[in-house]
Amino acid sequence: MEAMEDDSLDIKDDHNHNYCASSSGGGVKVRSYFSSQLSEVTLTAVPQPVCPALPGAEPGSRRGMLWSGSPAPGSKFMDSDSSSESSEVSEADGSAAPAAADGKFTLDSTSKFLLNAMAVEDYRKNHWPNLEKAIDRLLIQNPTDHISVSYAQIYSYVYKCVCQQHSELLYNDLTSKITGHLQQVSTHLQSGPTENFIETFNTALTQYTASLQCIVPVFMYLNKFYIESKLNRDLRDDLMTLFADHVAEKHVNTLMPLLIKAHSMPFEVQPSTMASVVKGLYSLRPEWAQLAPALFSGFIPQINPPAVESLLSDYAARDQKLQMELSMNGFPRSVLLRAACTVCVF
Repeated sequence: MEAMEDDSLDIKDDHNHNYCASSSGGGVKVRSYFSSQLSEVTLTAVPQPVCPALPGAEPGSRRGMLWSGSPAPGSKFMDSDSSSESSEVSEADGSAAPAAADGKFTLDSTSKFLLNAMAVEDYRKNHWPNLEKAIDRLLIQNPTDHISVSYAQIYSYVYKCVCQQHSELLYNDLTSKITGHLQQVSTHLQSGPTENFIETFNTALTQYTASLQCIVPVFMYLNKFYIESKLNRDLRDDLMTLFADHVAEKHVNTLMPLLIKAHSMPFEVQPSTMASVVKGLYSLRPEWAQLAPALFSGFIPQINPPAVESLLSDYAARDQKLQMELSMNGFPRSVLLRAACTVCVF
């Protein structure tokens, strides 16, 4: 019993599961014990997944060799706590890896270029023509007309263009298309009769703003992920700026005298038309109010400077003059009293 106790093994396990033991009798290694036991057992090879061949290597070669129970002649079998022999990598493997990486990089770059070219061609042939037709129909519609347009389909085209990294291309095509339309509108206004210029301009402005109420929502994805995030602008503001640059600014010098004349002659133009045109001009360019402060102050608050007490007599004289003009044009006294009550001095 004492001899057996002396020869008993104190087996320990390190963090790599390498079993080692110490014996009080002679320092016997457990590794030799397990090796002697394993030599008597026939190990059956377990099917393993076949590793793909390395580029530049033979089709039958593999990066790792499967252990079949007994080491091959000339090979070395080392434990995890042995020296660096098990971690050595052959020069052939090391030289093959960079070559494979270089070949993959070249292939990926070429593939990306071809895919991008195909995507642009697909945009030009399929996506933009369909969007262009829909924009044409939306721009020429009247506010009271009903045009059958698939907004879901338009939104789908816009979504695909943005996802394929064609946001800038789509934005440029959209603005170019609308710019061409506005140039035609400006030519039509210039060739029209002068006596109906206010009504014609109001029709063009109303029709354009109604079209934007349909165009801006379907291009919402472009607006959110390109115009707002990269350009720090808004799609509707950009499209209204196009109208100001290509239509309103070219005709403001013709339009302003006609508005002043119509404002001095009640009901020369419908009040709703006057209000629509004056408010529209102010929304496009607020500085245009300085061209005719009296005209714009009749429709937009806080155009004139604040009232002061020293000018009360002038305000009263102005109100009396207005009442006399209305009375001479046949307005009843009840209307005059309401007009006087609505005048705000301060």
